[in-house]
Amino acid sequence: MTDVELKPQVYKDPRPKEFFDQFHERVRDHEPEPIYEVVRVLTVLHALISFRARGLGTENVPNGPVILAPNHASFMDHFFTGAFIRRRVQFMGKSQLFGRGPLSWVYSHGGVFPVRRGHHDEEAFISAFEILRRGGAVVMYCEGGRSRTGELADRARSGIGRLALESGAPVVPLAILGSHQVRNWKRLQFPKVTVLFGKPLRFEVLADPNREQQQQAADLIFARIRQLHGELERLGFRDALRASRR
Repeated sequence: MTDVELKPQVYKDPRPKEFFDQFHERVRDHEPEPIYEVVRVLTVLHALISFRARGLGTENVPNGPVILAPNHASFMDHFFTGAFIRRRVQFMGKSQLFGRGPLSWVYSHGGVFPVRRGHHDEEAFISAFEILRRGGAVVMYCEGGRSRTGELADRARSGIGRLALESGAPVVPLAILGSHQVRNWKRLQFPKVTVLFGKPLRFEVLADPNREQQQQAADLIFARIRQLHGELERLGFRDALRASRR
């Protein structure tokens, strides 16, 4: 049976930059608010019960500033990323998530910040650097948009390379397997999801890395994600658990 189809993605947000300033100001000036814990409890229970989600290698996530770099195949990936670690994670969300409704309030007060789709958005990087500066955890997807098939992209986007090189924060690559089928809940099909955290990568700080250096760092991070993802596909949860313990 085929997977439930996704709605077409909107690749350019027509709203002006100034509309999103309010959301950036909040995450720069405030830690995630208590709504984060409310959403976390609900989504973690949903992940554990509905998708039998399991996490491996969580000991690889250090304290202090850190960049978490998962592959991206579902809107649930940021919840799967944060479900197994005792840290409040903050991530770049597509700008279409931010508007005037209640969910927009939940996102912004819960520590999510927008990246303006279809534009070079320097504000998103400024927010990410500020979160890292105060010792926070930022989730950034190497691939940019979601994969609709569960297959990894051919190449990483350079943005995560820039964030790693300019901030000097360690990067924890992680692989999420099975999340692309989460949308099949509409057919009462609930896939099993496994998250594998790799050992952190550290890069020498560069104040102004060029595009080639950014891409090289991004490719190194993505290569490690691809390796972890391949391990999960090959070993399955039980053998991956044994391997992580060794």
